[in-house]
Amino acid sequence: MAIFIENVLDVHTLEAISEVLAAQSLFEEGKKTAGSTAKKVKNNLQSDANSSLVKGAIRQVEKALFSNPVFVSAAQPLKCAKIIFNRYETGMGYGEHVDDAFINGTRTDLSFTLFLSEPESYQGGELIIKKADGDESIKLPSGSLYLYPSTSVHYVAPVTSGSRLAAVGWIQSRVRLEEHRTVLFDLVSALKQLPDSPETNTSRLKLLQVQSNLQRLWSD
Repeated sequence: MAIFIENVLDVHTLEAISEVLAAQSLFEEGKKTAGSTAKKVKNNLQSDANSSLVKGAIRQVEKALFSNPVFVSAAQPLKCAKIIFNRYETGMGYGEHVDDAFINGTRTDLSFTLFLSEPESYQGGELIIKKADGDESIKLPSGSLYLYPSTSVHYVAPVTSGSRLAAVGWIQSRVRLEEHRTVLFDLVSALKQLPDSPETNTSRLKLLQVQSNLQRLWSD
């Protein structure tokens, strides 16, 4: 299951992170941390993992993610393998690739891109997900996120003008299989749509029972 999540970052947090990351000295060539295959197609700038400013911004993103009810319902997150910030200047892009199965010793079930630049501030730079029924092109407002399975082949189209800033990360889910996460997300959605009233108490309780039992059954 892939999902768009709006306004993951509030205006103040988005402004604070963007202000910190405006410093060009916090970025280095992305190829430095790429594997042998990725180096052939990766052309971007990546945040310095040792910077205290970058670490602080990463904590803000992680806090926002794990407190967002839609993200939590969709991802069923156990832990975050890694979050980085990347910047694409004019002429930069990232060719077709698939994310590593393990990052920092953590299984990657889900990947996300959290857009930090307004879409009208740059041309190109779309996140493209390769699919059997046709490629999907994603370019979201700043503060919004796209969550998708880490098994997907994807790429970032070349930026033709402007600058694209984003946070990308990888999540290990409590629920390993995508199909199971989808069922649990649908259950949460159904519960939200069911009025919380005496007339629906029995139905709500049954759905909550099913949700809890499936989580026990499917969780690692």
